Amino acid sequence: MTAGLRWTSASRTDIGRVRALNEDACLDLPQQGLWAVADGMGGHTAGDFASQTIVRALGTLAASNSLAAIKSAARDTLQTVNQQLREEAARRSVRVIGSTVAVLMASGRECEWLWAGDSRLYLYRDARLEPLTTDHSHVAELRAQGHLSAEAARHHPSQHLITRAVGAANWLDLDEGHIAVRDGDCFLLCSDGLSNEVQAADIARALEGRDCRLATDTLVDMALQAGGRDNITAVVIRAEDPDAADHTLVNPAVVSP
Repeated sequence: MTAGLRWTSASRTDIGRVRALNEDACLDLPQQGLWAVADGMGGHTAGDFASQTIVRALGTLAASNSLAAIKSAARDTLQTVNQQLREEAARRSVRVIGSTVAVLMASGRECEWLWAGDSRLYLYRDARLEPLTTDHSHVAELRAQGHLSAEAARHHPSQHLITRAVGAANWLDLDEGHIAVRDGDCFLLCSDGLSNEVQAADIARALEGRDCRLATDTLVDMALQAGGRDNITAVVIRAEDPDAADHTLVNPAVVSP
C-alpha cells in the first residue's frame, strides 16, 4: 500500500490549560498510510462526540493500493458522518454538532489530503515549513482580502469562527490536495490549539529531526507553555526511502547547494 517508503508517526492530544473537556481527536495509522485530526466546534453541543465520530469512522476505512480509492472512500465516509451529525443535532434539538477535519492519506510515493475548517496540514521539506491547507475561517478570509496582517490574525476576536465543518451544513464541502513524496518529507497535522500558540519558525525547528515522538511532544509542550488556551493535538508523520543512497543527519530532504 505504501511500498517504497517507510512511514513513521506519532500523535498526542492534550486538554490544554483552560478547557474542561478535550474536544480534539486524532487518528494515527502509519501501517495503513492514514492520519487525521478533528477538532470539535467549541461553544457547541457535543464537540467531543463529533470529533470522535469522525476519527472512528475514518479508522474503519479499508486498506487499498489505490490512493484515488482511499480518497474517494474518505470523502464518502466524511459525507456520511456529516449527515449523522446533522441528524444527531436535530434529535437533541440543538443547532449544530460539528467538527473540523484534516486527513492525510499515503500510498506508494504520493499523498492526498482532505480538509474542512481550520485544522492544518504542514509539510517540512528542504528545511522549509509549508502550509498545505488554507483555513476555512472568517479570519483567513479577512487576511486573503488584505484586511489583516498575520500577527493581527493571531489575536483577532473572531479567530475561532470557522466557515466550514463536518456537521455544519447539509452538504460537506471538502478541499483537497496532492503531492509526490520525497525521502525525508515530514508532515504535521494539528488543531488550531497548536497553530494559534506556536509560531511557524518554532514548528519548523521541532520538525528538524528524525524522531516523530520527540517532535510531537515538543510541539504540544510549546503550545502548553504559550498558554494552552485550547485543546492541543499534533500528529507528526515522516517518510523515509530505505533505498536512498544517503540521508542527511538532520533532515534527509535537505538538498545540498
